[in-house]
Amino acid sequence: MPHHLSALLFDLGDTIVVEESEVKDAEETTLQADLIPGMAEALRHFKARGLQLALVADSRPDTPLNVLRQHGLYNLFDTLAISEVVGAIKPDPYIFRVALDALGIAEGDYGRVVMVGNNLERDIAGANRLGLISVFFHWNDRRRSQPLAEDEHPQYTVASASELIALIKRLDCHA
Repeated sequence: MPHHLSALLFDLGDTIVVEESEVKDAEETTLQADLIPGMAEALRHFKARGLQLALVADSRPDTPLNVLRQHGLYNLFDTLAISEVVGAIKPDPYIFRVALDALGIAEGDYGRVVMVGNNLERDIAGANRLGLISVFFHWNDRRRSQPLAEDEHPQYTVASASELIALIKRLDCHA
């Protein structure tokens, strides 16, 4: 079955991992963290369906590696765009473009890429400004959930890994 979506981009904190479970070292690098319930299965499901996966995260360079390896998820990701490595933080389009370029996605196909994140100002606004499909992962209330600017309005909102799977299935059939 042909894919309509090209790729899924993910934030890390409170999107894949539970932020308050993070164990950090003196340099603020996360050494380990718990996963949001169902997220490992969701990521494996997306990969098994043949979708490209990328991480677009504002974090210390080793944080995503540590956490993804801890849970056996590192090899599911085709590329990682990490703020301290690429030198830009979301919503700067550059950090998104680093991931999109690494995935081989042309600008004309940005509308077939989903960005999943928990931060309206960074993840959603950044995705919307580039014409990506924005999905607000509203798993908890750590971050603001009311848009304060036009480009902070997510196209979709989900509150769990299972809702995300259902949404991606719908979008992949109709994108």
